[in-house]
Amino acid sequence: MILFVADDHYGTHPGLNTYQEIAGNYPEMKFIENDWSIFTAVDLAKDCDLLILNMIADTCNLPIPDEAAAAAVRRYCETGRPLLLLHGASSAFWPYEWFRQAVGLRWVRGNDPDGVVASFHPKEPYKVLRCKCRHPLVGKLVDMELPQDEIYTALEQTQPLWILMDTTISSGTFPQCTESRTPWGGRVINFLPGHLPAVTRHPAFVGNVKTLIDDLLGQA
Repeated sequence: MILFVADDHYGTHPGLNTYQEIAGNYPEMKFIENDWSIFTAVDLAKDCDLLILNMIADTCNLPIPDEAAAAAVRRYCETGRPLLLLHGASSAFWPYEWFRQAVGLRWVRGNDPDGVVASFHPKEPYKVLRCKCRHPLVGKLVDMELPQDEIYTALEQTQPLWILMDTTISSGTFPQCTESRTPWGGRVINFLPGHLPAVTRHPAFVGNVKTLIDDLLGQA
């Protein structure tokens, strides 16, 4: 099973838009929006092959995932299985210290428990380009020219990581796709673009998401 859990991101529904574009390729994928009970309704550690998150705890008038939900996700991570974190999902469980450490490159909230300066997201059209590095995934991804959208910048690095794609905008150059490992050895891919439907349904964006999923499942 692939479990894809998202929030509605203030009515823009990025997870839902992406899911609708890729669902036909992954009949085993289960998509849930705005309902954190799914984390304990299924046995993640036993039945989930890939966990995809496109959510930020405490946004969209939704509750913070409770201790039971966080514990279920941690048990999944402790199996060494992979995470695909879309847009702000490196803050999907930000109140929990273990998650902040595990995600590799994290979106920092304004009320960060560790006192780290908050991340920010300028808005402008942008290109997301493959980096000059020898990670095998780079050759499978495609460059993207995207319309104006939130561009996630100034994240905190919490684990050693590869930068696979980045963007250069008016305020600097920032990672947009990275790979790291959890403390239990599981792969973590952060894919930061994606907010408005024009991005989350963009053919290059959708193609890259499918490439990342296939690679994490060992199908590429």
